[in-house]
Amino acid sequence: MRFVPKRAFFEPKALDYPLGQKIYDQLKAMGIPILKTGSHNRVTGIPGKTSQEAYREAKRTLVVGVRRSKDFAACKPSAHYQLPLNTSCPGMCEYCYLATTLGKKPYLRVYVNIDEILDRTKEYIEEKAPDITIFEGAATSDPIPTEYLTGLLKQTIEFFGNQKLGRFRFVTKFTDIDSLLTTKHHEHTRFRFSLNANAAIGSYEHNTPVMEQRVNAAAKAAQAGYPLGFIIAPIFYFSGWRDEYGKLFAELDDQLPKSARGNLTFELITHRFTKRAKANILSVFPNSALPMEEEERKYKYGQFGYGKYIYQRETMDEMKQFMQDRISDAFPQAKLEYFV
Repeated sequence: MRFVPKRAFFEPKALDYPLGQKIYDQLKAMGIPILKTGSHNRVTGIPGKTSQEAYREAKRTLVVGVRRSKDFAACKPSAHYQLPLNTSCPGMCEYCYLATTLGKKPYLRVYVNIDEILDRTKEYIEEKAPDITIFEGAATSDPIPTEYLTGLLKQTIEFFGNQKLGRFRFVTKFTDIDSLLTTKHHEHTRFRFSLNANAAIGSYEHNTPVMEQRVNAAAKAAQAGYPLGFIIAPIFYFSGWRDEYGKLFAELDDQLPKSARGNLTFELITHRFTKRAKANILSVFPNSALPMEEEERKYKYGQFGYGKYIYQRETMDEMKQFMQDRISDAFPQAKLEYFV
C-alpha cells in the first residue's frame, strides 16, 4: 500500500535544496504532474467541487516546501516539542482530527530544508541540557507514506542516534518501513504504531493496512532493535468490542518477539468528538456510521478551551479495566502511559 501522488506542487525555493531536487527528479521519473505554488500554506489548483471530492483529491496531492519558522510547537504531554518534517497522510480515517485542523483540503506536505530543521533541533536540545529533550515526529502527520520519496525519517533517526540528550518518537498506521530497519538509531527513537480492532479499521480507517499487517511491521521494527510503542485509538464501544480488541492483543502476543517486551509502551485513547469535528466529518463522509450521538455521551471541557463528547464514566471505566487487564496479562513489563 504505497502512496503514489496524483499531482505534486513545489515551492520554487524547494528546488534550491538537494532533497527538493531529488524528490522532483523522482516524481518526474514516475510521471507525476508537477506544478508550482507560491506558498506551501496556500495551495490552489487542487480540484474538487464538493467537500468529498476536495478531500479525496487533497489526499492524493503532495506539496514540497521550505519550512521558514524556526520555532517548534509544544507537544504535551507526550513530548517537549513537535518536530516538523511533514503534514497530513493519505489515510482517510473518518474520525481524524486533522480533518478539522488542516481544513477542507488536507494535502500532504513535506519540508526539504531538513538540515536547517535538525540544526534548530540541536539548539533546543542544548537549551535544556543536561535534561533529555523529547521530540514528536508525527503530531500532525503520518511520516511513513512519503518516506520512500524523502528519506526524512531515516536522516532524523540517525541524527538522534548521535544525540546523548535528544530522543525522537513517531507513530504510523502504515507498514512500508523496510528502509528504516538498518538505520543506526542507537535506541534513541521510539517506533510507535497506531492500532485498532479490525472491525474499526474496516469501518472507519479507509486506505490503511489491516491490524495484522501493522503488527507484523511492528515486529520487524522490534527485531531491528527499536524501542516499541503502541497507540490504540480511538477505542470504540460496540457490540462485540471485547472480542475484537481481544483479537488485537492476541495478535500482538503472537507476533512480538521477546526482545520487544521489556521496553514497551501503550497509549490508549477512547473515541471522542467535538461539534465542529462532527460537522466536518459529515461533510466529507455524509453516510458515516461513526457513533456521534451527543445525547449518549458526556460533555467534557478540554485543555484547549473547547468541549468534547466522550463516553459516559461507566463505559470508560469498563473499557479501561479491560485494556489494563489485557496489557497486564500479555505484557506485564509494559508501561501504560495513559488512558483517556
